[in-house]
Amino acid sequence: MNRRNFLKVVGATAAVIAVNPSSISQTLYASNGDLYKTYEKVKLVDKAGNPIVASKLKKETNYFFTYPYSGTPALLVDIGEPTKKNVKLVTEDGEEYIFKGGCGKNGSIVAVSAICPHQLTHPKPSDSFFNYVPKSGKTMAYKSGGVFVCSSHLSAYDPKEGAKKVSGPAPQGLATIIMEVDENDHLWAVGVLGPNKFHDYFKSFKPEFKAIYGNWRKAKKIVKVKTPVMLLSEYSKEIIQY
Repeated sequence: MNRRNFLKVVGATAAVIAVNPSSISQTLYASNGDLYKTYEKVKLVDKAGNPIVASKLKKETNYFFTYPYSGTPALLVDIGEPTKKNVKLVTEDGEEYIFKGGCGKNGSIVAVSAICPHQLTHPKPSDSFFNYVPKSGKTMAYKSGGVFVCSSHLSAYDPKEGAKKVSGPAPQGLATIIMEVDENDHLWAVGVLGPNKFHDYFKSFKPEFKAIYGNWRKAKKIVKVKTPVMLLSEYSKEIIQY
């Protein structure tokens, strides 16, 4: 193969990857601004093992699950209105990526990694300083509700714009858990979009993981097949929100 034909093949491959990042299993910095990593395709289920039905989610309600690792918390919310589409976002290192939009019939379902990029505040069994505040609610972190809030230091993130940081000391937005809805209206987690703090998180909270899982290494196990979903209030004894 001569050099010209080789470049044509490479260029064509890059175009495919940029359009469909979920087709590869690695971190992707594509020319169209995507920053995406695939993990196991995992079905969201309730405590009895029944599939979560997208259209039956309560509006503006915090649902808790773990993904992509057993110890990495995530929140699922139907915000009750379509998100924006093709939102350009930037990491603290200046890398650009694109939030394509929410999922579900109305494009209103979003999921985020519930680890604040400021100081790694996250939901715990004892309490949670991290949650979604409904549009009718109030928060000291932002001018209105309808945002994810870390009440530790009052950072706020807009779910309509790919969990973009809109206030507070956090250096960047939240990582988004990419969701898919199948023909039965069941929800699946398939990957993570945007910069995540998983490495720092695992490094910082070994004693916590040991207390919860008995062995901190269990927190680093990749979630496979299915992940249980519950109300955040069922996972955390106390929701602390300012």
